[in-house]
Amino acid sequence: MVFSGAQPFGYAGALLVLAAIAWLPGCKQEAGSAPAQQVPQVEVISVAMQTIPDEPEFIGQAEASRPVEIRSQVTGLLKAVLYPEGRDVKKGDRLYQIDPVPFHAAAAIAKAKIAEAEARLVQAKQDLARVKPLLAEQAVSQKDVDDAVAGDLTAKALLQGAKAELIKAQFDLDNTLITAPIDGLSERSRYYEGRLVSAQTDLLTVVHRVDPMYVVVSVPETFILKRRRDIESKKITHPGVYQLRGQLTLMDDSAYPHEGVLDLLEPGLRTETGSRQTRITFPNPQRTLLPGQFVKVRFTGDTKTDAILIPQRAVLQGPQGPFVFVVNQDEKIEVRGVAASDWKGDQWLIDRGLKQGDRVVVNGLMKIGPGAPVKAVPWVATNAPATDSPSSTPQ
Repeated sequence: MVFSGAQPFGYAGALLVLAAIAWLPGCKQEAGSAPAQQVPQVEVISVAMQTIPDEPEFIGQAEASRPVEIRSQVTGLLKAVLYPEGRDVKKGDRLYQIDPVPFHAAAAIAKAKIAEAEARLVQAKQDLARVKPLLAEQAVSQKDVDDAVAGDLTAKALLQGAKAELIKAQFDLDNTLITAPIDGLSERSRYYEGRLVSAQTDLLTVVHRVDPMYVVVSVPETFILKRRRDIESKKITHPGVYQLRGQLTLMDDSAYPHEGVLDLLEPGLRTETGSRQTRITFPNPQRTLLPGQFVKVRFTGDTKTDAILIPQRAVLQGPQGPFVFVVNQDEKIEVRGVAASDWKGDQWLIDRGLKQGDRVVVNGLMKIGPGAPVKAVPWVATNAPATDSPSSTPQ
């Protein structure tokens, strides 16, 4: 009986359990509902046109402003090497001595010929002076007078020839001592004492004038054509080729302290490279630049008008090339392909793809995608973290 009395209570408990189960989904649904997702906030810059220096940079190679080959003017035996190899030499410093003995002898012979020619000239003048009066008295024939005149002219010519031989002999004698024609750095000597050197043939050494120094740059044809179009379309203000200046960066990224002047633009292109050579002259008082040294040359003087600069972090790379995120008028994200041509500090120079007033996303790139609604606020460079640029391409 006790058992049968407890049965209705069991049914009632079961009903309560079923009611509780039926009530649970409603509670879960109510608990799972959350407020709508917040619109992500991004930091943007507004594109503005500006005038900036246009300073293209190229690799150049330094070379001596005067590499002077030292050769003997005379053929003779090398008697002495008189200069310290690989050091500074001054104009007029003694470099080599050719054995002068044979050339002293040649000069002495030339002087003797002059004396002989002078004596013959005196005799010829005397003969002419003697026969001229006799012709009027018909004591001599006209032929005798003509012979005397010819003898006088011949003696004068012989004297001139002898004097010329002395000049040549003295020139050879003087050139047995070879001196430096310029100030500069000397190379090692190719020949030493006891070597027979040939006139105008054997290269003895080279002296390099290294202050100032030349830096030669090969400018590609593609750059020349684009620069010409930009100048003609007034995108670039150009003061003239020979008004441009050069600034150097050495290969250890240190800045060279002296400014250079562009002083030569070759008239044509080199067919083997399709480039045009340009030469800039730099002071080199400390001998920092050496012949053959590679450097980076930045040309200064041109300015670019209506330029667009945006932070480098805003430019991403996709399969179709560089792009940026732009906030449109509907406050949604657009993907905009751009042509980024050059770095200017920590900014990209944009040639194509943006216009005045475009709002480019700089910070918050990880939170957005094409078509996403956003809240745009101005970007402050000092607040921008350095690692907020995704490497993937938006899909």
